[in-house]
Amino acid sequence: MEDFTFQCKTKFIFGKNTENQVGDETKKYSSNILLHYGKGSIKKSGLYDKIIKSLDNSGVKYTELSGVIPNPRLELVKEGIKICRENKIDFILAVGGGSVIDSAKAIAMGVPYEGDVWDFFSKGKKITNALHISTVLTLPATGSEASSATVITNGKRKLAASSDFLRPVFSIMNPELTFTLPKFQTVCGISDMMAHIFERYFSNSKNVNLTDELCEGTLRSLIKNARLVMKEPENYDCRANIMWAGTIAHGGILGTGRDEDWASHRIEHELSAFYDITHGAGLSIIFPAWMKYVYKHDVNKFAQFGKEVWGIESENKEETALKAIEHTKNFFREIGLPVSLKELKINEEKLEEMAKACGSVGNFVKLNEKDVLEIYRLAL
Repeated sequence: MEDFTFQCKTKFIFGKNTENQVGDETKKYSSNILLHYGKGSIKKSGLYDKIIKSLDNSGVKYTELSGVIPNPRLELVKEGIKICRENKIDFILAVGGGSVIDSAKAIAMGVPYEGDVWDFFSKGKKITNALHISTVLTLPATGSEASSATVITNGKRKLAASSDFLRPVFSIMNPELTFTLPKFQTVCGISDMMAHIFERYFSNSKNVNLTDELCEGTLRSLIKNARLVMKEPENYDCRANIMWAGTIAHGGILGTGRDEDWASHRIEHELSAFYDITHGAGLSIIFPAWMKYVYKHDVNKFAQFGKEVWGIESENKEETALKAIEHTKNFFREIGLPVSLKELKINEEKLEEMAKACGSVGNFVKLNEKDVLEIYRLAL
């Protein structure tokens, strides 16, 4: 087990009708905020009216910035930074899923910074300050409601930045808000959650059985509830378990004491930057290909994955490992996710360019440009 420092400042307010508490919770931090959201689904659902009523009742002044899209764009982030500076805003409330929250985090760290906010992503500039943010989560997937990370797209570049300054001070999580999510958004979210666990589970760190078992248990719960939610989309307990699993998957606790990988996320980031596909759909394609490419590095780990997550019983560890990879791919297919690039009409045309943009990645297995290209080809 590796040495670690773990901190999560986020207050989680979980349960039915919790969105009605947003005004009182926000008032503890600010009375002049940026209300940040997507393209209007929160208005159609009635959530927007609840948020506005709660803020008004608490005397919180708000300036709105809508228009966040999947794979959130740098242009809107810069607009948000300008709005916050002009209106002396010191707090951001993000209402939506991971894209909205990531956009809010980027705005939050850009406001006090005198340079170009893209420096944090492209140059690795250290984040030393940021506005407080909070969330009302509507789409469980990225774990941004708890994490220290944000991912922003700028042209064909999709890059991440991370700091504990970016963890929300509170996150409101009502599983009822996810009842009407389209099936595809639901399963893409589940794929993202599973990927966040895989990035931590496949590690070279030894003697980490506690977090191994936490990872395995969270994966088993996600698989069980994913199958159930396809049949019962308004099953509250099912939605609640999925929503909380997303927070657990990327809140940091599963990575304590162990090296993390993150190769597959970087490989997928190029895919969604070039083709603007949904992140979770890209991960369901890339992860089985990555697994197939690297499994021989630690057959025992993949055999453990097969036994503890998929219930595969076999004396032959390589056979178990290969079956586990196939089970993973079949599960993604079962819940309606793509498992090959060809399903999205993506061919070999840009694979070399994407591999070059991705460069060297990974910790479980160090991958170079050539390795990344082979993984893309396995994903065809």
